[in-house]
Amino acid sequence: MPSAAVGRREIETHSSDETIARGREIGAGLKAPVLVLLSGDVGAGKTTLTKGIAAGAGAAREDDVTSPTFTLVHKYEGRARVYHVDLYRVDDFRDLETLGLEDVFTEKAIVIVEWPDRLKLRTDWPVLRIGLEHVSEDVRKIVMQDG
Repeated sequence: MPSAAVGRREIETHSSDETIARGREIGAGLKAPVLVLLSGDVGAGKTTLTKGIAAGAGAAREDDVTSPTFTLVHKYEGRARVYHVDLYRVDDFRDLETLGLEDVFTEKAIVIVEWPDRLKLRTDWPVLRIGLEHVSEDVRKIVMQDG
């Protein structure tokens, strides 16, 4: 992870529980500040993986992490501070400005962004890119890459 470079790594999971477990491993290895960019189709497992990342980082219990599809940003705070951002409903820069993400990037936090192609802000934080692919009903391919 950005606290220890991963280069490029692929893993496959065969259940939601296994995806959460892999997320826990990722979260335990993250050191704030870091930007985690999650991409994948609807239903690929982005929020499921985020449950594990937030738990592994010590910010929230898995059951407390929900999709921020309508609220757009959730903040979890425990041993670490994690922001979970869903930009699916953001259409333009004006929408993005209303979220106050500039302020988030002044904090020491782990910021997880779903639909990162809509993120038009720049930061010098370390970046971990994670792509999720829906292989079959229960199988997900997770591809992680620094930068």
